Amino acid sequence: MREIILTTITGFIVGLIFARFRLPIPGPPSLAGVMGIFGILLGYLVAAKIGIGK
Repeated sequence: MREIILTTITGFIVGLIFARFRLPIPGPPSLAGVMGIFGILLGYLVAAKIGIGK
């Protein structure tokens, strides 16, 4: 849980820095893009759990 909180805070700070310097964000700019990345992670974890790819 601590890791999740720290990475969320770090991401928030990085987002503020990118906005301040008007740089494009290094990730998907929409919730749909973020959910796509989450789906990839979820698929990978499920495949690893059931033994696909070993």
